[in-house]
Amino acid sequence: MDRFINDVKKYYKYAIYSAKSELKSEVANSYLNWVWWVLEPFCFMLIYTFIFGYVFKSREKNFPIFVFIGIMGWDFFSKNVTQSVKMVKRNKSIVSKVYIPKFILIFSKMLVNGFKMMISFGIIVIMMLFFKVKISLNVLYIIPTIILLWIITFGCMTILLNLGVFIEDLANIINIALRALFYMTGIFYSIEARIPAPYSKVLLKCNPMAFILSSLRSSLLYCETPGRKLMLLLMVIGIAICAIGVKIIYKNENSYVKVI
Repeated sequence: MDRFINDVKKYYKYAIYSAKSELKSEVANSYLNWVWWVLEPFCFMLIYTFIFGYVFKSREKNFPIFVFIGIMGWDFFSKNVTQSVKMVKRNKSIVSKVYIPKFILIFSKMLVNGFKMMISFGIIVIMMLFFKVKISLNVLYIIPTIILLWIITFGCMTILLNLGVFIEDLANIINIALRALFYMTGIFYSIEARIPAPYSKVLLKCNPMAFILSSLRSSLLYCETPGRKLMLLLMVIGIAICAIGVKIIYKNENSYVKVI
C-alpha cells in the first residue's frame, strides 16, 4: 500500500499530462473538435430513444434522460475496460524505455474518459432543467455512486491490463463479454420494472454496472435513495479487486517488456 501511494504521488503529474495530450490529439485534425464529445453520446441517446421509446413503446418516465444516464455510465466503463487490455502494448515505446508504474497508464486513460463523462453529465443537467425534473437531496448520492463506478472500473482494468500482456486473444473475448453484459445492465430499460423481483435483485447484486446505473437514476430522476448496504458491499469488493490487481501488476510488470 505504501508503495502504491508513493507511486501515485510521484507519477500523478504524468497521468494528468498524458491525459491532456491525448484529449488534444483526439480533436487536433477534426473539423468539429471537442463538439464530437457531445455529439457522440447525444446521437446514441436519440437513436435508443427513438427505437425503444417510440418503436417499442417504453414507459419509463423522462426516457431520453433515462437512456442518457445509462449511456454515460456504460461508455465510461466499457471504453476503459476495452482499452486496458492492450494498454501496455500500445505504450510499448514508453514502457520499454523508462520505468513507470503500469497502473499510472490506467489513471491517465480514466482521466480521459472521465473528462468525457463529465461533459455527458453536463448534458444530463441541461436535459433535467429542460424537462423540469424534480430534484431532492438524494441527488447527492451520485457522488458515492460515481466513486463506486471509478473503483469497479479501476479494479477491472488492473486485472485486464496484466492478462492482456500474456493472452493475445483477450481483446476479442472482452468485446463479446461486454456485448452480453450490455444487454444485462439496463441501458435502455429498467431492470426493476421489466424483470421479476427475485431475478432483478440477483442481477443487481451480481452485475455492479446494473446497480450503478440504477442508483444514478434513482438519485437523479426519482428522488430515491439507492441501496446503501449493497453500495457499501460493492465498494469493499471493488477495493479488494483493486488491491489484488495492483499487487499482480507490481509482481509481473518487470516481465512485460520481455513479452511485448
